[in-house]
Amino acid sequence: FAPVTIGAIAGRGFGERFAPSRMSPLHAWHQANGAFIEHYGEWQRPTVFLRNGESRGQAVRREARTVRTGVGLFDASPLGKIEIVGPDAREFLDRFYVNNLATLAPQRIRYGLMLRESGVIYDDGTIVALSPERLLITTTSGQANGVAAWLEEWRQCEWPNLRVSVAQVTDQWATLTLAGPRAREVLARLRPDCDVSNAAFAHFGLRVTRLLGHLARICRVSFSGELSYEINVPPDAAREVWEALMHEGRDAQIAPYGIDAVMLLRVEKGFLHVGADTDGTTIPDDVGWGKAAAAKSRDYIGKRSLALAEHRRADRLQLVGLKGHDVPIPVGSHLRLVGGSEVTDGWVTSAGVGALDGIPVALAMLRGGRARLGAEVTVHDTGRPIAMTRVTDPVFYDPSGERMHG
Repeated sequence: FAPVTIGAIAGRGFGERFAPSRMSPLHAWHQANGAFIEHYGEWQRPTVFLRNGESRGQAVRREARTVRTGVGLFDASPLGKIEIVGPDAREFLDRFYVNNLATLAPQRIRYGLMLRESGVIYDDGTIVALSPERLLITTTSGQANGVAAWLEEWRQCEWPNLRVSVAQVTDQWATLTLAGPRAREVLARLRPDCDVSNAAFAHFGLRVTRLLGHLARICRVSFSGELSYEINVPPDAAREVWEALMHEGRDAQIAPYGIDAVMLLRVEKGFLHVGADTDGTTIPDDVGWGKAAAAKSRDYIGKRSLALAEHRRADRLQLVGLKGHDVPIPVGSHLRLVGGSEVTDGWVTSAGVGALDGIPVALAMLRGGRARLGAEVTVHDTGRPIAMTRVTDPVFYDPSGERMHG
């Protein structure tokens, strides 16, 4: 139970008190360093760090270029973090994800999708094996509470005999993402109590160590497509570690980057953003995860529903890439194939302008999209055609993944 004070019940909620507003431990630093703060769910987060005379778009591309060419620092503290602890922790989680967790070794990480009973994608994130009986999962920041409640419901109501507990630890760890080709160099200068060489600390690896004397969990995962480390430290250590990284990265022109740059970087890599590139009908096969979902032999929540006839139609909306020319591709604009539907053949879910080449790119849900690679589609916005684009694979940048594995 959660106790509530009498004052909270009697108090009037208006203005800033209308709804709770959450801030990361680095909020004051962001405010003092030019951050444009916006609300994302219940969190106040930096959208972009503006410099003198920059437009928002110019600042976003500058930040994204910094990550692509040098090193950037991002405050990912609102990322949902939930610990699953107990002898049956792995068995419990394996019933939720389309991925096989039986082979996940300690100090390793795996990306996974979680479904509803209907087979629709509910959330995504990483599964981190802290030890054989302690796993940490990350969720989208907006779904942290929902996923925790979802896990707890199944634990209490469906599988009460499993020896496992679920703990929300989002607020117990600040997360600092250091990303870019010089990220390892900057991290090494803080002298963590672990070897950060590529041979010793590979992509999708975990190290529990000490950083500037503080306990740290460093996860080598990437949402940008570059070499990247998610550095988790206690909240009261966040500013010290952040400022130390900024200091040590000066010769690499390190700079903070915000949500807009994160979104641009992940669009270029074709990385899924649940809630933006998915809706209440999207199943794993729609976003290229059909083989992985089918390959897992044991049962998991939502698996049975994937066999429904509706989920096997060839003309389902499927995730594709779009490459434009001179005109930016608006998010939400509709697509029409030559000889296609008179209404819509799909729509744009995410879009941006390439950080290095300036070419407009987008992710879209297109009817029967994977069979239409190379086709041209007309982009319609506010009822009129505005551009022609070509349907491509959704990965625009470094398709081999060499940079984030470097």
